[in-house]
Amino acid sequence: MLNLEQTIATEETPTAPEAARVSVRRAQKADLFALAAMIEALAAHHGDKTTNSATKLDRDLFGDQPFATAFVAETGGELIGYALLYPVYRATEGERGMELHHLFVKDGHRSEGIGRHLIDRAKAHARTLGCDFLSLGAATGNFAAYKYYQGLDFKAYPATGMRFRAGL
Repeated sequence: MLNLEQTIATEETPTAPEAARVSVRRAQKADLFALAAMIEALAAHHGDKTTNSATKLDRDLFGDQPFATAFVAETGGELIGYALLYPVYRATEGERGMELHHLFVKDGHRSEGIGRHLIDRAKAHARTLGCDFLSLGAATGNFAAYKYYQGLDFKAYPATGMRFRAGL
């Protein structure tokens, strides 16, 4: 099992003279603008627009009452991926969990195991908080994501009912 506090070696292209060094670590304030840019890239990939910003991320990750946690993958001083998660509670079961809200790896760095390492770090974080599960979602019809997550021991479960939202 990967020691998430250590640097991770991942392979580059077969012609690369040596493996690229990738580290997975908790996001820091210095990462906020790069993290915001990756969130925007993920939103664009899904045809969405983001209203998030480095200022909002600062509030939510590092403010007086941190609301979410982010882990980043870095190589050569560049952030190339992230995982963003937040706590959830299943009152009926009395279970604590974490929702992996975003998982993103930049083009050119996919299929190198970086997503798996980000998920491993998210799972380790959830365990340290006494969580019973890590959950995530994938867009309807995203069969590549379904296969990927099932290969990482995630089990599909039915989502039922309609969700509602009220502004505050």
